[in-house]
Amino acid sequence: MQRHEILGGKVQVYRRIDGGNWHCSASVGSRQRRVTTKTDSLSLAKKIAEDWYLGLRGKLHAGVLKTEKTFKEAATQFLREYEM
Repeated sequence: MQRHEILGGKVQVYRRIDGGNWHCSASVGSRQRRVTTKTDSLSLAKKIAEDWYLGLRGKLHAGVLKTEKTFKEAATQFLREYEM
């Protein structure tokens, strides 16, 4: 796995051995979060990852970062798994 750190190690940009798109991960709001950058360019992936991380930090400070499932999401999952 190819791995690079940006923003002083707060964000990791990585790609699996088989290549493909770069992904990024970071800890924000006591949770590890991950997302694909949807690009195979490392320089572009680093810029996307930085913007993504700063956006998450902004949402965290504004109090709008979603950290838990909503009741609607839990109810939908329950109905999928419930046997009648």
